[in-house]
Amino acid sequence: MSINIRRMAYNQADFSQQLDSLLSWESVSDEAVNQSVVNIISEIRKRGDAALVDYSQKFDHVSATSMADLTFDKDLIQHALTQVSKAQRQALEFAAERIRLYHEHQKQDSWHYIEADGTMLGQKITPLDKVGLYVPGGKASYPSSLLMNAIPAKVAGVQEVVMVVPTPHDEINEIVLAAAAVAGVDKAFAIGGAQAVAALAYGTETIPAVDKIVGPGNIYVATAKRHVFGKVGIDMIAGPSEILVVCDGTTNPDWIAMDLFSQAEHDEYAQAILISFDKGFIDQVADSINKFLPTMERADIIRTSLERRGALIHVDNKEQALAVANLIAPEHLELSVADPEAWLPDIRHAGAIFMGRYTAEPLGDYCAGPNHVLPTSGTARFSSPLGVYDFQKRSSLIFCSEQGAADLGKTASILARSESLTAHARSAEYRMKNNE
Repeated sequence: MSINIRRMAYNQADFSQQLDSLLSWESVSDEAVNQSVVNIISEIRKRGDAALVDYSQKFDHVSATSMADLTFDKDLIQHALTQVSKAQRQALEFAAERIRLYHEHQKQDSWHYIEADGTMLGQKITPLDKVGLYVPGGKASYPSSLLMNAIPAKVAGVQEVVMVVPTPHDEINEIVLAAAAVAGVDKAFAIGGAQAVAALAYGTETIPAVDKIVGPGNIYVATAKRHVFGKVGIDMIAGPSEILVVCDGTTNPDWIAMDLFSQAEHDEYAQAILISFDKGFIDQVADSINKFLPTMERADIIRTSLERRGALIHVDNKEQALAVANLIAPEHLELSVADPEAWLPDIRHAGAIFMGRYTAEPLGDYCAGPNHVLPTSGTARFSSPLGVYDFQKRSSLIFCSEQGAADLGKTASILARSESLTAHARSAEYRMKNNE
């Protein structure tokens, strides 16, 4: 049975409305889930470890009776490196080194400058003290996500990275623990769900309270992150994975079909979109989609994703393609065109840009080096990929010399009094008197 993927054209009268409908997504909207999360957070704050054990038994069906049973010691984490295959360990270490090298380039240093009167102004860069890393567990295996979250934190200088990963039915994922060893995770606990997020935010007898929580999760995790934001920082409220492929019609259509599948196979709400100026090429990609779909391990998920949120969009030229790409503001943007660098100046909104016919998006997912934690659902309009800067704080530095205080005080006094903030004005004026 052929797949029923939506066809669109830029010149259609209702194209804008169709595009809005296609892109519409609200990541956290279920009221029943929301109330459940509120109750879980309240219980964790009241009962700490005891509530964590209860929820782990209830939701993850673990045999643990205490937090000691839900704690991974460092020896166990290191031992996991011996439990994965040689090829898996080498892949983890190779990817980790490339991720580390890329993120080293993002490190920022404190800076300052001194004005003629001796006033010093600057900025102090300080890493966060503790970061919590949520990792999906059980049959779900996302060691790449662990590397992408933990390594930038370590590069930034975070003192303690605390990992939480559920172990449903006591199922421990060895490659996730191996990735934790490679990334240098400091503490790890076998807990998950909203209860793990609450524990990281507020702390329990065993779980340290952290400064920021990062990492992907289901709707309960996303809802919990939204609720604890303010008590702690969070990376983002992520929606389903997305890819937008822009192709000039001369890439192998089989490659493009598989690029679309690479995101559609994540889940039924993932989004995969192709834009091309070549109607014939769009037909070829559609044929490739139908040819390969029956061979895919996750064929049902891919089909649902493409029929629900996928699209093949025809545009007349490069300008229209750019206009649509910037409206979509995709998480992943593949520029499968002859001269991708010529497109860059006009790409305003994208989480990650994959340039050229040979740069498949999955290379970025695993081992190219740049972070794969990216803004989704159009938030690339104002957000950036996860990076070292997300694990650092910036403090302003101000040192006034006597003369500088007098000079700045005059302006501060005028502005403060114009706002009827007399104490502000007098505080500045006191420093001026010695210079009058």
